[in-house]
Amino acid sequence: MTETSETYLKPLPATDVLTAPYWEAAASGRLLIQRCAACQRFQFYPRAHCSACGAGDPTWEEASGRGVVHTFTVIHRNGSPGFAEEVPYVFAIVELEEGPRMTANVIGVDPDDVRVDMPVQVTFIRVSDGIGIPQFTRAD
Repeated sequence: MTETSETYLKPLPATDVLTAPYWEAAASGRLLIQRCAACQRFQFYPRAHCSACGAGDPTWEEASGRGVVHTFTVIHRNGSPGFAEEVPYVFAIVELEEGPRMTANVIGVDPDDVRVDMPVQVTFIRVSDGIGIPQFTRAD
């Protein structure tokens, strides 16, 4: 699912040649992560080299979008525009089914109901033509 936000007030991510495929895929509702051709390990965040073996030019693969909450915190105060309107919100580290961990908000779930190891599924908020922001919801 991809939701378009007409009034996204948070800072937009800085994109470059390395990260553009990730953000563009997210804008179309797809979660890409990198995989090393040499050692076959997945990695996240985007890098020019494999974080496990150092080989260059990891390829992009579409992730399942499924994972579990590895750890999280509930934010009760944030005065910054775009964040203040959402408190309380859940900021989590999600361990993807493929192995890498990524940070994202857990949305659509009461913050008191979020638990470590809770199964989650990616969803996206499209904030511009070329950028989508991955978020996670409870998996059914």
